[in-house]
Amino acid sequence: ADGKAINFTDAAIVQSAKANQLQLMGGPMLGQLRDDGITFWLRPATTSPITISVGTTTKTTRTHKAGETVKLALDGLKPDTRHDYKVSAEGSVVAEGQFRTAPKHDSRGAFRLAFGSCCHKIGIHNINLYKQIVKREPHAMMLLGDIAVDDRNEQVNMHRADYQLRDVSNGFRTLATQVPLYASWDDHDYFDNDLSGIPKKHTADDRDGVRAVYRQNWVNPEVDDGREGIYFSTRIGPVEVIMLDTRSCRDGKTRNKYGAYLGVEQIKWLHRTLKASTAPFKVISSGTMWSDYVSKAKDSWGTWDKEAREELFNLIESEKIGGVLLVSGDRHGARAFRIPRPSGFNFYEFEPATLGGVSGPAGIVKNCPEQLFGYDGRDSDGKNFVAFGEFTFDTAANDPKVIFRLISQFGEVREEIELSLSTLTPKA
Repeated sequence: ADGKAINFTDAAIVQSAKANQLQLMGGPMLGQLRDDGITFWLRPATTSPITISVGTTTKTTRTHKAGETVKLALDGLKPDTRHDYKVSAEGSVVAEGQFRTAPKHDSRGAFRLAFGSCCHKIGIHNINLYKQIVKREPHAMMLLGDIAVDDRNEQVNMHRADYQLRDVSNGFRTLATQVPLYASWDDHDYFDNDLSGIPKKHTADDRDGVRAVYRQNWVNPEVDDGREGIYFSTRIGPVEVIMLDTRSCRDGKTRNKYGAYLGVEQIKWLHRTLKASTAPFKVISSGTMWSDYVSKAKDSWGTWDKEAREELFNLIESEKIGGVLLVSGDRHGARAFRIPRPSGFNFYEFEPATLGGVSGPAGIVKNCPEQLFGYDGRDSDGKNFVAFGEFTFDTAANDPKVIFRLISQFGEVREEIELSLSTLTPKA
């Protein structure tokens, strides 16, 4: 009430957790998946050591404050193998779950990656959805924005409160304890609807504050190059996962200027990352849409920086960078599009923004022959349409392939699209 920033180590918050017999205020949340290990994210409500056991492999926390975020990396595990784990504190098991390590980079076989966006707080508690995702046994999941925080602007205390609601949700815990997560943000996790950069009535300190809270509350790969945004890349099996910061690095005041969407430093980083990747497939996320088909490009790449998007597409084509898949969110509903190039090559964009089942623009865009399918957030019976996307990569064939599926919260496969690596590789 007095404007003081309160974090999870505050004595009153820690005492409340203890009063409710919560030895973990948050976590475990899985992330940073490797072929020989994984990283656990925890927020203990106790100063006692926390021990994680995976078979005969154990790791114990060092000294930490109650309410302080802790990350524990476990290594030495077998690749592409399902592992059970237990989390113990003060002699008792306080959490348990399982995960599958990533396959080695050069292995040939199947790898599954789930993804989706626009969960909002309404979807955080949908245990049916998360049980279906876990049932599909993805190696990992990409969360593309609008996940837990809703329109809190610069109020970092409210950002933290929304993350605490996330962490005590049985629905979200069902997912986070069994599927390694990789998260980027969009407008609602950042400040508010359609806001980006440093909006009016906000400051650079406000932006830095919400960035810091975001980093504390996810278990994304660590970066130490001094970058300002929350973008990152990581190799998981046959896939380079590239997640962009399409909000906080924008020039929030000037559209259609080079760098206005990603910022010049992030553009350079993205080019370097793509050119250096040896993964057969690259999945690149954008919080808002890559194409300009939906809502008359209300908040898409084309509205902000056509030049940088064209430069990126030209780079992929000229360098013959194969296996690029574009994923996005923001425009509630689920859709997929081809993005045709003058060369005859097509990019493919998949946008399952239906984790929360919130209605959005019309699912089908009028006079758009490039659209592959579309749902507007409502099903044929008028009920909310809740679904997630899934890529299954098969690298065993001479021409590796990926199968996209759109899967409802009831396990129904609504859409299925198969693409070969050769189809996703520019020829000239």
